[in-house]
Amino acid sequence: MDPLRSYLGRLLLEEITPVVMVLTTPLAEAACRKSGLSFVDMLSPFSLFKKIDVPVRTASEVPYRLQMFKIRMVYASDVRKEDYEVSDERIKPVVSEANEKALPDLLSDPPQLEDVLGKPEAELCPLWIKKFNRELMRTLSFSEHETFDHPVACLLVVSSMDKEPISKFVDLFNTNQLPSLLNEGIMDPQILKHYLVLHDQQEGPQDIAVNVLAEMRSTLGLNDCKLLCINSSTEADGSNPDNTWLPYKALGLENREGTCFLSTDDLNEIKDFMQDFASNHIIPYMEQKIRVLNQQVYVHLHRITNQSSGLLATDYKLDKAWKRFAGVQEMSGLCYFMLDQSRKDAEYCMENAFSTYLRIGSSGQRNATRCGLWWAEMLKTRGQYREASSVYFRVSNEEPSLHSAVLLEQAASCYLLSSPPMLRKYGFHLILAGNSYYMSDQKQHAVRAYRNALFVYKQNPWSYINDHVQFNVGRWYGVLGILDVAIKHLLEVIACSHQSLITQNMFLSDFFHYVQSMGKKFDVYKLQLPVFNMSSLRVIHEDHRTYASDADVDVSEGTWQELEEELIPSSSVVRTNWLDTQPKSSLRKYKDSCVCVAGEAVKVNVELKNPLQIPVDVSGISLICQLSTNLDALSSDVSGLTLDGGEDKVNTEPSVSILETDEDNFIVSKLDIILGGGESKIVQLDVTPKVEGILKLVGIRWTLSNSVVGYQYFEFGAQKKNKKGKRGRRRSFNNSLVVIKGLPKLTGSIDRMPTKAFAGDLQLLKLNLRNHSEYAVKGIKMKISNPRFVIPGDSPDIDLEFPDCLKKHTQSEIDLVPYKSMKENFKGLLFAFPLVLPSLDISFAISKSSSRLQEYIVRMDVMNKTPSESFVLHQLSCVGSKWAVSALSSCNSISSVETVSANQAVSCFFKIKVEGPFFNKLSRHFYMTRFALNFMLLFIFFQIQGCDIFTILLFKDFEADSCKESESGSYRSDMALYPGSNGDVFDIARSPLADFHFQERYRQGKLAKVTCGLLDFVLISKAAGNSSKPSPDLQLLSHHICHCSALSQSPIWWLMEGPRAITHDFSKSCCEVSIQLVIHNSAAHKSSVRVVTSDVMPEKSLTVHPHDSTSVQGGWHDVSLENDIKAISSAKGTRHEKQSSKSISPYVWCSLSSAQIELQPDSCSRVPLKVCIFAPGTYNFSNYELQWKVLPSKEAQVDENGSSGGGPGHPFYITVLQSV
Repeated sequence: MDPLRSYLGRLLLEEITPVVMVLTTPLAEAACRKSGLSFVDMLSPFSLFKKIDVPVRTASEVPYRLQMFKIRMVYASDVRKEDYEVSDERIKPVVSEANEKALPDLLSDPPQLEDVLGKPEAELCPLWIKKFNRELMRTLSFSEHETFDHPVACLLVVSSMDKEPISKFVDLFNTNQLPSLLNEGIMDPQILKHYLVLHDQQEGPQDIAVNVLAEMRSTLGLNDCKLLCINSSTEADGSNPDNTWLPYKALGLENREGTCFLSTDDLNEIKDFMQDFASNHIIPYMEQKIRVLNQQVYVHLHRITNQSSGLLATDYKLDKAWKRFAGVQEMSGLCYFMLDQSRKDAEYCMENAFSTYLRIGSSGQRNATRCGLWWAEMLKTRGQYREASSVYFRVSNEEPSLHSAVLLEQAASCYLLSSPPMLRKYGFHLILAGNSYYMSDQKQHAVRAYRNALFVYKQNPWSYINDHVQFNVGRWYGVLGILDVAIKHLLEVIACSHQSLITQNMFLSDFFHYVQSMGKKFDVYKLQLPVFNMSSLRVIHEDHRTYASDADVDVSEGTWQELEEELIPSSSVVRTNWLDTQPKSSLRKYKDSCVCVAGEAVKVNVELKNPLQIPVDVSGISLICQLSTNLDALSSDVSGLTLDGGEDKVNTEPSVSILETDEDNFIVSKLDIILGGGESKIVQLDVTPKVEGILKLVGIRWTLSNSVVGYQYFEFGAQKKNKKGKRGRRRSFNNSLVVIKGLPKLTGSIDRMPTKAFAGDLQLLKLNLRNHSEYAVKGIKMKISNPRFVIPGDSPDIDLEFPDCLKKHTQSEIDLVPYKSMKENFKGLLFAFPLVLPSLDISFAISKSSSRLQEYIVRMDVMNKTPSESFVLHQLSCVGSKWAVSALSSCNSISSVETVSANQAVSCFFKIKVEGPFFNKLSRHFYMTRFALNFMLLFIFFQIQGCDIFTILLFKDFEADSCKESESGSYRSDMALYPGSNGDVFDIARSPLADFHFQERYRQGKLAKVTCGLLDFVLISKAAGNSSKPSPDLQLLSHHICHCSALSQSPIWWLMEGPRAITHDFSKSCCEVSIQLVIHNSAAHKSSVRVVTSDVMPEKSLTVHPHDSTSVQGGWHDVSLENDIKAISSAKGTRHEKQSSKSISPYVWCSLSSAQIELQPDSCSRVPLKVCIFAPGTYNFSNYELQWKVLPSKEAQVDENGSSGGGPGHPFYITVLQSV
């Protein structure tokens, strides 16, 4: 770009131009004042010559023609250095005037990014800023170290009406009239003088002025004197819109008083005078002056060079004349720019000048500002906006707040004009500018700067600076009295959760202050306080089939469907649900909409959160609804209000005032709450339609601190359809519901529903039902998903005390509710029980007794799986055919393990044996027990008349169990485990214990895939914390372990019978002992059994104590009972020694070495045996073997897996003593 065509080029041509000092007499000024102008104002519009075309020569005698020229007309009284304070006061009106004009623009919407990026540079830097820059530069006019403001000529003006005009010219150039800079020799006193006589045509004929001019030329010189006539118009034509001088207004000619006596001839004469004065006097004088200066430089430096400025700079630097050095550098940089030469050298000179001015101190501060302004404009002309903004910022640091604000705003504009735009720096510098404007009491400019930066921070996560901008814009709007806009901006920061408590208080205080200043409540769309979590929004209403609590709705659909299959009539017989009673024609158009019932509340759950650290008062929280009774008048699309426009649609939302509550058609609830600091709360809002129609849930309204009414519309996207057949209270995002006529409504509750339960927990529950409507309910039935967990009871048992009722030997009949075909409409209640915690894990290990037929040794392992609860073992019962349980003879009490602590495992030993039959008739009671981590569900169909509350207990018949014992053939046995509880044993033959055991036996039999087990156990325990509490607070647990069997299932049982201790005199003979082997066949077939004895003792480990001197002494041996009962032994201090296989046996069998017998089913036989003992001692006669085989019969075949077997003999000990 041609530097002369740039803004800086034009600025330099306007500001760095020859100055003409003007001296006038009072009468000359008075003549000009008649037209409302001063003499300088009258001549200034004609001081610019765009096509002067004057030939000149440079210092190097190079000719060229000067095409454009301008002179500045300055009164002699103004040729002086002004104080900065005075000059700053002259600059301030430039900013203040623009400040007042900015107010209308502040009422419009803030600019957006697209608008700002599309603005040209002229709009980003308006005229008033350029005017400010010029005025700021002019504060340095007539500096001592600079000459481009020194006058090159002096124009002396005398009126033709002055007495003795010649003397007046002499008096005007008197030293008392001249500027001090001229008298002190700082300025060159030998300047060009030009004399002008000014004649007012209204004061007299022109001849008077001609005579004065002739006298002047004879005295002052022929070529230096001129005559100028003005005010030749006879009437003032300032009021005429077509007056002749209006075309000159574009040149700066302005009539402030509205009258003008200047005619066209006068203006043309002025123009000719200025043309002659410039081309024939000033330009030749300046050309001659340059030659003289050039000669002086040549004389002093002895050479002519184009680097004169550089040489001068070097001289000033050596003389440490820093201000003049900086001035030379500044002018050199401008010359480089105007000549469009090296940009690097130009920037280097400007940088040197700027830094040197700053280094001087306060005296060079304003010079640095002017240098920076020229430097920035130079960079902008070359498109270096980023570098220019840095210069503006450096300059702003040296100026007062008002000047700094304007400079920072220009820096921000440069960042925006950079490529690419630097938006963050643009916004940041605008904020700095706005803050400086506010400090300078320029509030409109402050608001404008902050508003222009809003778009930078609004869409970015810079929350703190965004809050700062929004808050200050709102606060300053409030100071300006524009309260509605102030509140609009303050609304953006009232939910600033990230701010400190003090800042939050300040924001809220200012907000409520301006709200109260308005003197009225107003509606705010999407008020940010409190925050409504729309993702938590749930619309809850009754489904088309069933009613359930909030927790029960989350149960899987398959569970409910299984319950309904046996109870809901076929759709081919009756209508599937009560919606079919409605006219289909009226609802066909709204088939995708949800349904609610007139008179029943539709509930909306939504979460509110207070993001602040201070409590807020929220009142009047209610739903915004619409209800139309004319279904055909509505649009077929009732999916609700969908805001597809996002944020752009906020301002187009309808006011909440047009959606007032229609109390004739529906009623909405209102809720008042106080949210603490950071508190979240889920509230439930109700709307109860009164009439049939279409109910639309539009939004939510609330009042904040009784000052601001907030409202927010539900923003639903595409409608999400529920799965087909979904029941329970519907949770949907569809905000349109079809309201149908009233229907029965039943509610149910279960008394004493536990909040926490353990596996095996046995509790009594009561179900209460209530009909809230005016309509009768027909057909009551109940379906339990798993009768293993819930047992219905009898009506007479309602008043029984639990669990004491289990101790009584009373029975109750079963009440049957007959099933009938359901042709009426139906509805249901759903109940889902809570999750169950694990309690005791119980297992049994059963082994045959080697000392008794039909007797077993049992080990019970109990593991407490709870982390903190303890349980008291109360009772162990044995359920099975002909079995009874008792403690071991050596352990009559197991009180040492009566309490099982948390995470503890214990083991108990006892024995079981055949006793007799057991069974009692089972009765039914409505109980619940839990055995696993499952849900337990209850489904009820009902028929209730009226609105009374009552308790209903319902039943469930059980299926036949393949392993169920006959009523006359079962027998039970109980053993108290807790000391002193022998008289406090529960009867497991009573319901519900018998019923629960029946269900558990059936289930465990299916899982174990067995046809019939040996026996079942029931362990009853109590929670240790409340085992002493009275009923019904006692927490009772029952654990059922079914189908337990022995580790060995051999059909042949045997044991040895004979004397246990005898005496004999071995000195006379050996001792013969007769013993018998009793063999029992428990199989259902005939069996063949063979007994084989052996005189050689088998190799085995004998227990030898380390203190014994010998391992074997005579026939005495240590006898261990570990084969008889499995117990925990303390084997410390023992060692094992192997007996030699060559030892001589101390006894021999003296009867047959083998015998074979046949046994009928379920029969016994005795085999006689005889043994000869050679020495006293204790002997184990187990060195025999028994082999058996089950013989098949014609009636039934034998299982191959159990058809044969065998085993070693059981230990049998006889002690033989030497007789005395």
